[in-house]
Amino acid sequence: MKLDDRPRAAAATPRPAHSAGRRRIALISDHASPLAGPGSIDCGGQNVYVAHLARELALAGHLVDVFTRRDDAKQKQLVRWRENLRVVNVPAGPAHYVPKEQMLPHIPSFSRFTARFARHQPVPYDIVHANFFMSGMVARHLKQAPGLPFAITFHALGRVRRLAQGTADVFPAARTRIESGLMRHADRIVAECQHDRQDMERLYGASGERIAIAPCGFDPDELWPMPRGEARAALALAPDRFTVLQLGRMAPRKDVDTVIEAVALLRAAYGIDAGLRRAYRHYTWRTVAGQVAAIYAAVLAEARAPIAVTQPQE
Repeated sequence: MKLDDRPRAAAATPRPAHSAGRRRIALISDHASPLAGPGSIDCGGQNVYVAHLARELALAGHLVDVFTRRDDAKQKQLVRWRENLRVVNVPAGPAHYVPKEQMLPHIPSFSRFTARFARHQPVPYDIVHANFFMSGMVARHLKQAPGLPFAITFHALGRVRRLAQGTADVFPAARTRIESGLMRHADRIVAECQHDRQDMERLYGASGERIAIAPCGFDPDELWPMPRGEARAALALAPDRFTVLQLGRMAPRKDVDTVIEAVALLRAAYGIDAGLRRAYRHYTWRTVAGQVAAIYAAVLAEARAPIAVTQPQE
């Protein structure tokens, strides 16, 4: 399919009627493909978030396209991943791995391709959900033409990263300015926790009225509760030993070394043969998808395009 560059007015394409609650959703994930296996370089939480959110939205009956940068010449441009769910590998920059810190120059071509693709769809998208600040630049382009509302999940904030990493943070200095602009232009900001929301309000002056919280989830097919004794036996752990569980890929900024040092300090200074444990409230990805869909509904309602959403039951 050849995609042209002819502009189309934002209001020129009427939105056809959908079945109740069914919408066409464009998820933008510039560097984090839902098809990539987590754990490799630059493949972590955002890949998992986008993959599971897209899957659950598709299972709920929505039509979902995920746009991510092509990083392998062998990748097909359009992958029909699951029912109601496609992945679009966007040709933007070289067809090989590019560190996300170096991707900013390729975002204009990513935006142009995505806008052309959107204009050529037989049924237009209803809403765009950007993931990460560079994806937000693409979403803002789509808001200008063809006029699509967008929500954004930042996943990480430049000012927080700079405070934590200092000169080890090699993202362009323009990142924080871009993030500030996106917080003003997005129809809704999706924070992953209360602390995330507070960082945006405190460090960027973001309006709390336009921030909604939808926490990350877990896959009950991969992680499920079981009696502690059975779990320890399955993992060959001593029944009463206080044990640390550290989650995250092996990257310097994940501070795995801090956990190791803390355990060593407890043992050396206090004689405690163990470490750290912290509990969170957990949500399945189905619940998260329901919460995000409700955020989409609010955005579309404000745009005078109401959507009926049924919150899934656990």
